[in-house]
Amino acid sequence: MVPIERQILQLQRMTLPDLRERYRDLFGESTRSRHKHWLVKRIAWRVQVLAEGDLSERARQRAAVIADDADLRLTPPREGTGEPKAFGGQTIATSQSLPQTRDRRLPPAGTVLTRAYQGRTIRVTVAADGFEFDGEMFGSLSAVAKSVTGSHCNGFAFFKLGGKS
Repeated sequence: MVPIERQILQLQRMTLPDLRERYRDLFGESTRSRHKHWLVKRIAWRVQVLAEGDLSERARQRAAVIADDADLRLTPPREGTGEPKAFGGQTIATSQSLPQTRDRRLPPAGTVLTRAYQGRTIRVTVAADGFEFDGEMFGSLSAVAKSVTGSHCNGFAFFKLGGKS
């Protein structure tokens, strides 16, 4: 068997049709991609997985927790100023507001979440536009959890919301 490093070096010298054929051999399906660099990376990953094994279940679960905890803006900025918004150095005009979606794991506004942490009781009030903790407003439960613990952690996991009971 050819060592992994040599196989990967060979991939970089292959033509696009050869890469697409190799992709079909390894993945059992054809690809519509014509992006050589992407194909080389995907095929190299698959070669390594087949030779050395895939991620452990623990690593997959950790990656899922990290991805779930990403601080993504789920709601658009509030309307009302009538001015165009600046985004990434470009100015864009908003013509309509997007529907606001509320995470189904969150309790209704006014609910007080409590959690014992290192000998103290953490109390967070759920508001319509965020979370109030120690007189300060936070945009996410993760931000509250970070304020409490000093390190980044999943706010839903920290307050035990939305998980399996």
